[in-house]
Amino acid sequence: MGAFKELAATLSEGADAPFHLMDKPTTDDWRTVDWKRVIRQVRRLQTRIAKATKDGKWRLVKSLQRLLTHSYYAKLLAVRKVTENRGKRTAGVDGEIWSNPENKINAAKRLGKAKYKPKPLRRVYIPKSNGKKRPLGIPTMHDRAMQALYLFALEPVSETTADCNSYGFRRNRSTQDAIVQTFICLARKSNPQWILEGDIKGCFDHISHDWMLNNICIDKSILRKWLKAGFVDNDHLYPTTEGTPQGGIISPALANLVLDGMEEMLASKWRKTQQQKYKNKVNLVRYADDFIVTGATPEILEEVKNQIKEFLCLRGLELSEEKTHITHIDDGFDFLGFNVRKYNGKLLIRPSKSAVKNLKQKVRETVKRERTARADVLIHSLNPILKGWSQYYKSVAAKRTFADIDHWVWHKLYRWALRRHPNKGRRWIARKYFKQSLLSKSRDKWVLTGKEKQGKTVQIEKISLTPIIRHIKIRSNANPFLPEWEPYFEDRTKRLWLRKNAKYFILKRVYKNQSGICPVCGELITDETRTDLHHCIPKVEGGEDNVTNLVLLHPNCHRQVHSKGNRKMLLDMQIAYLIEARAVCGETRTYGS
Repeated sequence: MGAFKELAATLSEGADAPFHLMDKPTTDDWRTVDWKRVIRQVRRLQTRIAKATKDGKWRLVKSLQRLLTHSYYAKLLAVRKVTENRGKRTAGVDGEIWSNPENKINAAKRLGKAKYKPKPLRRVYIPKSNGKKRPLGIPTMHDRAMQALYLFALEPVSETTADCNSYGFRRNRSTQDAIVQTFICLARKSNPQWILEGDIKGCFDHISHDWMLNNICIDKSILRKWLKAGFVDNDHLYPTTEGTPQGGIISPALANLVLDGMEEMLASKWRKTQQQKYKNKVNLVRYADDFIVTGATPEILEEVKNQIKEFLCLRGLELSEEKTHITHIDDGFDFLGFNVRKYNGKLLIRPSKSAVKNLKQKVRETVKRERTARADVLIHSLNPILKGWSQYYKSVAAKRTFADIDHWVWHKLYRWALRRHPNKGRRWIARKYFKQSLLSKSRDKWVLTGKEKQGKTVQIEKISLTPIIRHIKIRSNANPFLPEWEPYFEDRTKRLWLRKNAKYFILKRVYKNQSGICPVCGELITDETRTDLHHCIPKVEGGEDNVTNLVLLHPNCHRQVHSKGNRKMLLDMQIAYLIEARAVCGETRTYGS
């Protein structure tokens, strides 16, 4: 009864306590779901789970998790999540996908623990950089939605108990955060000079099922069914006795929970006092199953390596001997595609040689594949590759590498043009394909240029023009599910979005007018959620491309507005929101409000 009283007391906080989460919304039409209300109610319970986890009230955590996983609102949101991500068109062993509103609303009604039995995973293989293949397990859409539903209840726990310097597969964290933390640990002269490069052998494939069932705060019966579901490869069913499948929505969170505690273990043994902290200089930076540990001497790191082996052994894991090394900072090391090394006492982080090699291989294959295509087709194929690569490395010392790659790409494109017109002279080819850059004021006249069928001119991406912008690391103890951190995350999300879209002036104006919030669902617009630009008055009816006629929406919200066919509703919502935002003079919303 104690847990029930705590649950009742927790739910009664605030004026609108969500006892009605078990009830269904009034509509049975996917296109008219009130997403603002759905998201608000799910976030409230997630916030309360995080607070209970922080206070160590584990019985209350389990009660709140059960309430959330039985909520119809959470089921709607789970279906929305699996039908909007990149894998929405990838089917499992049953070949089923949810592509229309009727399928989605019916799927939400079918989600539930009663009589649930997951189907085996469909096994596929993707190539790795070392030539080997990585096995992926593709669940069915129904199993994916169930995993998303239980992930809503598990994620507040995993974020609250996570290691401070763990950056892989976590909200609002990225490889850039891990690299900046690496710089902080190694940049000064007084910082450690020795690094243990660690890699866990087959992390996802060898995690102990017993350890997960005994230590992870989730419904044990559901977790056991997922772990024992098996997989289908070449029409044969194989059982699973260990590991969690790569490809499942909940698998990264499970893997993080298994590895969390490594940083606390090292700190308890090597940093008990402030004096030991400065003497041993043991620091951990982890991104999923890749990690580095710094140390004052190689002997300290040998002991650290043995302690990590013991830590992993309890979880059914082991270190990869071929990828685990102890290195001096002057020799440098590769981490997450970056090379970290000191040159005459100065730390520089650059793109690794293997990353440059992989990029060149992709460009080479694309040029070969498009050897008979028009120039604009080749440009559209290459630009996403070059731009994505430069955006990943634009926060480190990569200017010289960018210039070298641009020069190499020009040689490949010039040879492509010569091969395309073997009977033409070099001057003719230069006049036809290479023009002056439209984006730069430089006199560079050797930029591959093509014209689309509509007459629009397109040019190859010059990654040497990408500005180097230092990444601001997330605060180590920031938790997106606790209300006290919400102002920090809102401000950070808006700044990152505006920085990424700095060259789009109209988008920036519209984004600022909306305070970075979608007026339909009331949620923040981020790079992860993606955006659509909506005209309140369509262009065919005389609408213009100006700030007063444009609204940024989430893709699902955009489809919802068009399915209703009520543009005035959206404009009224936007105006009402702007009036409200000005009235509160910039006060920040909270999840519990």
